[in-house]
Amino acid sequence: MFISNKMIQAKNLYKKYGNLEVLKNIDLNINKGEVVAIVGPSGAGKTTLLQLLGTLDKPSNSDYQLQINGKDLKKLNDKELSHFRNKNIGFIFQFHQLLPEFTALENVAIPAYINGVNKKEADRKAAELLDLLGLSERKDHKPAKLSGGEQQRVAVARALINNPAVIMADEPSGNLDSENAKQLHKLFFDLRDRFHQTFVIVTHNEELAEMSDRKIIMKDGKIISE
Repeated sequence: MFISNKMIQAKNLYKKYGNLEVLKNIDLNINKGEVVAIVGPSGAGKTTLLQLLGTLDKPSNSDYQLQINGKDLKKLNDKELSHFRNKNIGFIFQFHQLLPEFTALENVAIPAYINGVNKKEADRKAAELLDLLGLSERKDHKPAKLSGGEQQRVAVARALINNPAVIMADEPSGNLDSENAKQLHKLFFDLRDRFHQTFVIVTHNEELAEMSDRKIIMKDGKIISE
């Protein structure tokens, strides 16, 4: 039975590629407003789990269950799922994935444009977020003119633009030096406290994992400890 204070509820997530079993019947509940770190050795299935939870990929089995913010995602077709993902889930990747031909402000605003928000309102919200993240003076710069830490903060702003309920982050500080990584980790908790969002973070960074509300340890496609 699914419970209302849960943001993510997953049962029996199984994934294989060819003969390789990557995830083995994962059950997982994540509370609203919780910062959860998923850790484990390379090849444990962490990124695959994040992709399934973020609806970027689907399980190999049909008898799984997945709800986010009370919505049964199995009942959605591909178009509905794409719309749900754009509106409800923000993604942050290890490599910022900014589009080089666009300014920081335009990169942040793109998910809002896709969501049908008019350009003036999307740009206003993007500028507001860049200001919040200390980047107001960099908003007209293209990614090549930004430092690594600045690029990653632009990516965080982009993840926040549609006010998603959940932020999924895959090794978000893996490409940063220790000082920028520390600032990014603090930012996640500041954002959680300010916007009450749920963060699911795949990381090898032990410091970030220890700061989190809960640490989920994976090995060989299974959760071995919470």
